[in-house]
Amino acid sequence: MLITPFETDLYRHLTPFFAEHHFDLLVSRKQYRRTLPTGFQNVILSPSFYGDETMLEVNFGCRSEQVEQIAQQFLNNVFDYRPDANTIIISIGKFGGLRYFRYKIHTPDELADTCEQIQQFFLTKGFTFLNEASSLATLDQLLNDQPNQPSPYVYNQAHRCYKGLIVAKLNHNPHFDGLIDSYRHLLIRQTQNPYEQLHFERLIAYLQHYSAN
Repeated sequence: MLITPFETDLYRHLTPFFAEHHFDLLVSRKQYRRTLPTGFQNVILSPSFYGDETMLEVNFGCRSEQVEQIAQQFLNNVFDYRPDANTIIISIGKFGGLRYFRYKIHTPDELADTCEQIQQFFLTKGFTFLNEASSLATLDQLLNDQPNQPSPYVYNQAHRCYKGLIVAKLNHNPHFDGLIDSYRHLLIRQTQNPYEQLHFERLIAYLQHYSAN
């Protein structure tokens, strides 16, 4: 896989920091990942190059293996990507209320300063959020507290309907039946694809008879 000189320098700056917090660099996936018994946490680095300017977006999130083992049976994802699917993901910018924020980098000094800002973000906010979000209870809150509003914690709002409902079931959310109705109507607004709605109805039937061991 081709690695740009920018990415080489970026990883050189950040790898010692993330390694100290038990995150491994997965170069082929452009991310740092910390594997947990329940899934993983990850930080995804996405540079875009425009002449002498590099725009860097940083996304972070987590995967609940229990949630994804169910969700990926019903979502139309490419099979090879299923083991890497996040349950929630959000950018540093969106997390701070700046929807379109990306780091702008022109020089080695600006890269070093950006990496310092990234490290400070995770020390003060990011790692705490990831640790909390790795629990079913927090995932339930993040995905299901406002079921009629778009969730900032997923990029595909249709997938949010699936994963929110699965999390609610696994966390014994007392509003599970109401969430079925909310997400059923939300999905109809999101897509007119009858196959999508059929898959969702199959998920509902599956969850209504599901019992965790």
